[in-house]
Amino acid sequence: MQTRIRSTLLAAVVFFTLGGQAAANTLTQNVSWTIDRAGTSTKYRVVAYGDSIYAGYNGSITSAAKYSAPTVDAEYLSAAWNADIESVRRAKSGAVASDVYNNKIVAERSYMQASNTRVVTFEMCGNDGLQARSAFKGQTGTCDDSVLTAAENSCKTYVAAAMDYINANAYSGVKVKVISNLHYPGYAADNVQSSCKDPNTGATVNMQQKFLPALARMNFMMCDTARQKGFQCADNFAQYMGADYDSNGDGIADSDALRYVAGESQASYVTRITSTLRSTIRDANTHFVSAGSSYDYIQSDDTHPTYTGSTVTAGLFGGTTGTGAPRYTSFSSGKNPIWNQFGHERMGWAVSVFNSPTP
Repeated sequence: MQTRIRSTLLAAVVFFTLGGQAAANTLTQNVSWTIDRAGTSTKYRVVAYGDSIYAGYNGSITSAAKYSAPTVDAEYLSAAWNADIESVRRAKSGAVASDVYNNKIVAERSYMQASNTRVVTFEMCGNDGLQARSAFKGQTGTCDDSVLTAAENSCKTYVAAAMDYINANAYSGVKVKVISNLHYPGYAADNVQSSCKDPNTGATVNMQQKFLPALARMNFMMCDTARQKGFQCADNFAQYMGADYDSNGDGIADSDALRYVAGESQASYVTRITSTLRSTIRDANTHFVSAGSSYDYIQSDDTHPTYTGSTVTAGLFGGTTGTGAPRYTSFSSGKNPIWNQFGHERMGWAVSVFNSPTP
């Protein structure tokens, strides 16, 4: 048994050191953390399903961020409802959309069926995109876009299936259901030419120019499917990739201008992202909150959101179940003091704007 554990641990260390989030390997990282508010014993639940993003992945195979986005949202809810809020994160780092759907949302439906559940949120498709990007980058000869198309199709299939399943199985008293869409990790690094050549022009292609439209189509699909199926959409692409001030003089802060608009067509959204407002998109490693101030939303792996605070056990040695007092007990204008300084804080706030005023 000791040999098996040591071998498994070594394999996992090698895998994650080599950047295995884009590969087929996965790591279950489940956490339950309760915001224990003084003066109340009433407890409600937020259930979050997803991959390494909601897991709070930080490069470790045994720990994760305590305050990943779902727990940040729980803190906002605790203040709004004057209640204890249990943040249940059922996540698998490295999982593609089908894995999140089948082995988290469906297999672990009991978590959202609990009678104290009030919010259900999920995110998926990031690893489908990362795997497709890696496959495309590895091509030589004639470029084959089918890997990107397959990722888009899989995302579309399982996002719709997840929403249908949550609608049919979540506790009837759930107040809010939210999907979080995708930021573009490695946006600046992708501004390079491919090794393969376009079948029509015979020239290499710019990776960023190739991947951005595919990501835009996936993000539009997530938000538009949410609109049709009774979900809210936290637009992380806009939150991460656009500055919080008006950099192009159109009268709208970039992060607002980039957001999905309910009811718009896919063609309109994709054109806005890939052409009209393309100049306002910036790598999330440098998220400008003003013309002269920026914060890094992405960890050194150029993929996962930054966070603040301590970590909890999550990975090979199981997951943490714990409680702690809220970091902040009230919020000015619905935002904590660091809402725009870290990736997970920004994502948690983006989910929280849809919270119901009452439980």
